[in-house]
Amino acid sequence: MTPSPPLIWTKSSHSNPDGGNSPDWNPTSGTAAGAVPVRGSMDPTGPVLGLPVSVFGAFISCVKSGTFPG
Repeated sequence: MTPSPPLIWTKSSHSNPDGGNSPDWNPTSGTAAGAVPVRGSMDPTGPVLGLPVSVFGAFISCVKSGTFPG
């Protein structure tokens, strides 16, 4: 089995230089795998969610609006 290349993460425009409390994502993988990898910028070695491409936009909208409970 060939190892997967490392993901190249895109930082949210709302992240501060220390990472902030914003999601990071890998848009390139979304088109190839059908799921967009998303992680918390505060814990870059933590778990990664694979959000289906079809719901990624709604997820980001909820993050921006503060809809998710903190």
